[in-house]
Amino acid sequence: MESKRQQKVGRQIQKDLSDIFQKEGRSWFENAFITVTVVRMSPDLGIARVYLSFLMTKNKDLLLEQIQERNRHIRQILGQRIRHQMRIVPELHFYLDDTAEYAAKIDAIFSNIEIPPAEGE
Repeated sequence: MESKRQQKVGRQIQKDLSDIFQKEGRSWFENAFITVTVVRMSPDLGIARVYLSFLMTKNKDLLLEQIQERNRHIRQILGQRIRHQMRIVPELHFYLDDTAEYAAKIDAIFSNIEIPPAEGE
């Protein structure tokens, strides 16, 4: 479980990264809509695990690779934004957040289940 400090820093980084992807990421990543779903911080606040969700893109893995290639530049922009709040800019590790697809898959499974009527009915 994350401490309050980890949660607070994670929310701030999530907000700033969302803003970076919204303003500058569109030109970098061919108008793909990138959503930062959650940011999990390590206990020492040195590593930020950033979970991303993508819309308007065909190849999500390729887009994730492009983001990882620009990791240094994204971290530099983030550092300019949070330099007054934190001493160290955390290392950014990007992951694909597939909870929406997983939820849709589970929903489809549940909708295909046929429940036989009870014997008393």
